[in-house]
Amino acid sequence: MEYNFKKIEKKWQIYWKKKKIFNKKILYKKKKYYILNMFPYPSGEGLHVGHPIGYIASDIYARYKNSQGENVINPIGFDSFGLPTEQYSIQTGIHPNIMTKINIKRYKIQLLRLGISFDWDRELNTSDSTYFKWTQWMFIKMFNSWYDKKLEKARSIKILINEFNLNGNRNINAFSTFKKRFYADEWKKKKNFEKEKILQNYRIAFLSKRSVNWCPKLGTVLANDEIKENLSKRGGYPVYKKRMLQWSLRISAYSERLLNGLKKVNYPDNLKKSQKSWIGKESGIKIFFSLEKNEKIKLEIFTIKPYMLFGVTFIIIPLGSYFLERKKITNIVDKQYINDVKKYLLNFSLKEKEISGIFTGNYVLHPLTKNKIPVYISSFIKDDYNLNSIMCVPAHEIKSYKFAKKFGIQILEVLSIKSSENIFCINSSFLNGLNLKNSFFFIKKILLKKNFGKKSISFKLKDAVFSRQRYWGEPIPIYYENNIPKTINKLPLLLPYMDIYHKLTRAKFWAWDKKNKKIVYTNLINNKTIFPLETNTMPSWAGSSWYYLRYMDPKNKNFFLNKIKENYWKNVDLYVGGIEHATGHLIYARFWHKFLKDYGLVNSEEPFKKIINQGMILVKSAIIYRNKKKKYYISYSLLNLKKKNDFQKINIDIKYIKNKNEVDLEKIKTWRDEFKNSKFILDNGKFTCNRILEKMSKSKYNVINPDFIYNKYGADTLRMYEMFLGPLEKSKIWNIKNIDGIYNFLKKFWNFFHKKGKFYVDENYPSKEELEILYKTIKKIKNSLESFSFNIPISEFMIFLNQLIRMKCYKRQILEPITILFSFYAPHISEEIWYKLGKKKSIYFANFPKNNINSLLEKYFNYPVTFNGKFRFKIKFKKSEPIHKIEKKLLNNEKIICFLKNKKPKKIFIIMNKIINIVF
Repeated sequence: MEYNFKKIEKKWQIYWKKKKIFNKKILYKKKKYYILNMFPYPSGEGLHVGHPIGYIASDIYARYKNSQGENVINPIGFDSFGLPTEQYSIQTGIHPNIMTKINIKRYKIQLLRLGISFDWDRELNTSDSTYFKWTQWMFIKMFNSWYDKKLEKARSIKILINEFNLNGNRNINAFSTFKKRFYADEWKKKKNFEKEKILQNYRIAFLSKRSVNWCPKLGTVLANDEIKENLSKRGGYPVYKKRMLQWSLRISAYSERLLNGLKKVNYPDNLKKSQKSWIGKESGIKIFFSLEKNEKIKLEIFTIKPYMLFGVTFIIIPLGSYFLERKKITNIVDKQYINDVKKYLLNFSLKEKEISGIFTGNYVLHPLTKNKIPVYISSFIKDDYNLNSIMCVPAHEIKSYKFAKKFGIQILEVLSIKSSENIFCINSSFLNGLNLKNSFFFIKKILLKKNFGKKSISFKLKDAVFSRQRYWGEPIPIYYENNIPKTINKLPLLLPYMDIYHKLTRAKFWAWDKKNKKIVYTNLINNKTIFPLETNTMPSWAGSSWYYLRYMDPKNKNFFLNKIKENYWKNVDLYVGGIEHATGHLIYARFWHKFLKDYGLVNSEEPFKKIINQGMILVKSAIIYRNKKKKYYISYSLLNLKKKNDFQKINIDIKYIKNKNEVDLEKIKTWRDEFKNSKFILDNGKFTCNRILEKMSKSKYNVINPDFIYNKYGADTLRMYEMFLGPLEKSKIWNIKNIDGIYNFLKKFWNFFHKKGKFYVDENYPSKEELEILYKTIKKIKNSLESFSFNIPISEFMIFLNQLIRMKCYKRQILEPITILFSFYAPHISEEIWYKLGKKKSIYFANFPKNNINSLLEKYFNYPVTFNGKFRFKIKFKKSEPIHKIEKKLLNNEKIICFLKNKKPKKIFIIMNKIINIVF
């Protein structure tokens, strides 16, 4: 009988959806297991074959846990706010909300075809107002909170204000950027605006001027992971450093807890390493450098290498430094240089690779030698621990050396390096001849004693910018009354409808009527009863920082999460996703969870118990090259590799590549506007591209649509092929040619159940050899699943099937268990076989097969003996004992003679190694 995968898969997908097989009622007395995949973003291109690998692996494990009788939830939803949708809407004129719904519909169709056991009743979308209502509520909670360093938790801002009214801030141990001390009387005398300005230094959600990555073309601030080579990943537009008033979250207050929490979770070592590096805790010293012209102003510079202090020959003020703020810039820049500096700052873009900078005309004094050290402004040199000023030792730092060479600054060697273990100080006064360890403690002691520095523990982790200058995001529930931010508690605050989806600054219906608590037209603002609303929206990571909690209770209209359900589910047992989210998303989600715990809204300190990072699917991308200055494109075959740095690499869609890496220019020019009128330099009439093995990604335009695989091979083939590629956590090369082997195996599995075109199963009891092979296979597969080695069972299935064919074993007691195991990987074909085996309930509800190999190895079986169906006692016989011998021994057994009371049995039923029933 032909393996008609299209018919089979369609049949069971309809059945699962109609019967809601995967939408289980939760029995809260059972053991729970919460499996989660990292939030997918519903882009217009839909899924590619790199996406399902994590979904398939988590589905296999979910089905395995479900077969063991545990309460399993495996929910799905969509991270549906974001810049890509907005950009597409700007280009097409289709509203982002409509575009998002179209994209989600496509995603759902593709995911349903994959046969994943997602609980679709728990589906959520971050752009749904019933969801982002609670994102806004949590933001307000953060706005109305401060961090108590003594209690190590967030607390209500009302407590802080009350303390200010009683004692000022002199007894407060808060995580704050406000350094001045004041008494209660001073606080009470301040105006509301002044009070709020101080409170902004304490609030967990706060406003401040931040140095941000500004992209004028996209009209928004970008996170570091949204930029590559100083260009936006989306569109390849220039990015500039700019100081802007931004909403931020005081995530830095949680640095220590975020670090300590890593000890309590089961994450891959490389992921923990990334988290620790992102948090970046270091113990060192802050050294004070006084300005030559105003010694009251001190630059505090953190270092873990104070023994290099004598080698400092210049100071850098980074572009994002608060010293460059309008009111402070004259403190750091000499009057004669101010116009040149302002011009430099105005024309500056993110060009770290270019050595650029400008002298301020000012100097600081070396704390020990009192030598004058010149101060420059530049972004060429960076220091994650010093955002306002950096001390530079050009003799021992590559970038400092390059900068010093260009600007003719002194280079003073202060370390003699004989080997990695033999380093000592030179040209360093009293440190000369000391090794690094001894010199560290010696100079630290002197700096502290003379008050030239102070002990410091610094973290690389900075407060997270929470503003995006765009339309398609969660509105920030804030309005401004006399420039003071006020919260809107009537939620959700909905986005206004706009014809052009740029920023909310252009919205005509975006003002807050305080009295009537509703949005009104912007032209009605009078700053008495109607006030301007916040025009920034939240970043895309806002909604994805707590979505795992909403899955626990998605239909709750009264609160974001019922306490009883939170107590039951607590946190995610298994979180599956890409390593690219090891820093940003994971840090934000862990911070968000800890904040909620501070208020008793969740019980656990960490949101995710275990994380598995699936490896990337690799495929050859197509790269063309554009001259950075003249903007023409050159055929790769003509590219001079020595001048490769003069060209920008541009990814193009692999579907436009013909034979021998030739690019179809006609299609390329109609694909994107930037190519339409561009100049292309050909090689003998052809334009070729470079092919590079990269991660399959929509941003690299190298994706393969799973619909093609579904239609040609079926979803079960795709599921098994992706698992067969190798260990889940390893990167794998996609090669469509190799998929035929898995497809042929599925056909072989199907044909094994069909003799001469008809379904066949043997009802006889299996032999010892057959059972032994089954039990060993069950054990191997279980061990592989427990260790998340999802590729190994496929080989075991292949070996087992070959053994069955060799033994010509078609026995039900062998085939049923293996079909259950097979259903974890290939649910459609398994469901069809299960149905043909006469089963009425879905195979999804079947229990995990028992491994009775120990009982198989025993020589005797203890038979339960029943009389007319009633159990009386047990009696042992050899497992190999023939039925006729067992029957003869039964008739001579004293216990049986006693129960029969001299009556002759009408019939003796003996099921080998199962049961004996005597009818009389």
